[in-house]
Order: sequence, then C-alpha cells, then structure tokens
Amino acid sequence: MLRNSVLIVLLLTANASMQTSTLTDLAWMSGSWETVPGAKRQIEEHWTAAAGATMMGMSRTVAGEKTVEFEYLRIEQRADGIYYVAHPKARCPATDFKLTHASANEAVFENPQHDFPKRIIYRKGTDDSLTASIDGGEGTKTISYAYRRMK
Repeated sequence: MLRNSVLIVLLLTANASMQTSTLTDLAWMSGSWETVPGAKRQIEEHWTAAAGATMMGMSRTVAGEKTVEFEYLRIEQRADGIYYVAHPKARCPATDFKLTHASANEAVFENPQHDFPKRIIYRKGTDDSLTASIDGGEGTKTISYAYRRMK
C-alpha cells in the first residue's frame, strides 16, 4: 500500500511540474537569419512573430546566383501540441513534426515515421545566432546550419 501511495505522489508531482509549451516560448526563433555570406551556398530563413496560433516561415538556398532550394514553413499551435510543418519546394502534402522539447534556447520537433529527417532542432546561441540541425533520430548523423541574424 505504501509503495502505491509513493507511486501516486510521484506521478502527481511529475505531472504538476510538466509545462505546456506555447508559441510564445519560441519567440526567440522569429526574425531573419542567414548563413555566413561567401559560402558556396547561402541559406536564409525567415520567421514571423506568433499571431493567430501560427508562426510563418520560409527558407531559401542560393548557389551560383540561382535559387536551388526553397521551403515554406509554419509552426502552429494545435489542440494536441505544437507542430513544425514543412513544405519543401511547396510540396503537398506537408510533413508535420511535433514539438517534443522546448526550453529558453532549444526546440526539438520530431516525426519518427518520416524517412529523413526524423528530428529538427533549433538552438539559440547569442541574441544574434541560431543553429538549425536535422538528423535521422537520436544517435544518428546530424547536419547543422549555423545562422546569424540578418542586419
């Protein structure tokens, strides 16, 4: 009986301490970001501030004076959580990644059923830096993109 009581207290404590994330928690992602100029491929990513339960985004990759990749993005609040929705090359249907972890400087979105990537991770550095990473899941090769805030 004592073991059951302890287990119930632990579960209630853990549940009470869990925070529900909102789009406001991701405000640090908003703005215009670019990879370091001069590289063979220049990437820009732009995020609006949250409004109407959505942050709108877009990404463009330029190489040799030509746009070689683009992606329409949004992060949206739904009844069951926050989702990163990617439309690479405006492709439909979009791919959804659910927010599984959020902190003051990190957001992790996951879709274990997707081929690649399975995870998209944003990390805030200084106020003027951001790293976006994609991988095939925990312990797999990671591809990272270092951004700085556009001036």
